[in-house]
Amino acid sequence: MRRRLQRPLLGAAALAFGYLAYVYLMLPDVRVLARTNPTTTAFMQLRVEEGREGARKLTLRHRWVGYGQISQNLKRAVVVTEDAAFFDHDGIDLDEIKASLERNWEEGRFTRGASTITQQLAKNLYLSPSRNPVRKLRELFITRRLEASLTKRRILEIYLNVIEWGDGIFGCEAAARAYFGKGASELSREEAALMAGAIINPRELNVGHPNRRLLRRQQIVLRRMGAAE
Repeated sequence: MRRRLQRPLLGAAALAFGYLAYVYLMLPDVRVLARTNPTTTAFMQLRVEEGREGARKLTLRHRWVGYGQISQNLKRAVVVTEDAAFFDHDGIDLDEIKASLERNWEEGRFTRGASTITQQLAKNLYLSPSRNPVRKLRELFITRRLEASLTKRRILEIYLNVIEWGDGIFGCEAAARAYFGKGASELSREEAALMAGAIINPRELNVGHPNRRLLRRQQIVLRRMGAAE
């Protein structure tokens, strides 16, 4: 009886291992990002395709700027909002995952995520917004590769330059110019907090026309920024 059970279990384990190996081998080579700035992302391509399917042409606004050309206000605002332990963890924040699971269990539904900035970058560059378990597995693998290949400064630089900040607006420079008529290097604390507050849902929370929810988030971000000083 035991042998009969062992065979299918071993077979399932072998299949699972083979699948994981396949997923790992098919991952993108992120090492090029150490010296090359990405010109497009999976999310950019997705938005263009969505526009095409909706019979409208989407013009992407995106302009790369170096780490030193990004306001310290924005860097701080984004880190305290999206991933306060960014400079301390290795891409996966286990404490935040635990807190997320406990909160979701208490509320009986998925209300809180636990993605780090590196995980968000992996998703934006190579994947999709889907919560498919396979997609999430690939995200975790890519996250570990990003952390192994790039410095924290470089990860944050790429992240701020490629994430979505509105309809067709990608990266902090394009967003700063679209919403405030200035470069990302000139953003004030209030402007940076407003932009950071919109990251959670940039196509619903319009930095140019902030609703009550975004204004409340801005105040929360400003308080966190003060506490981080």
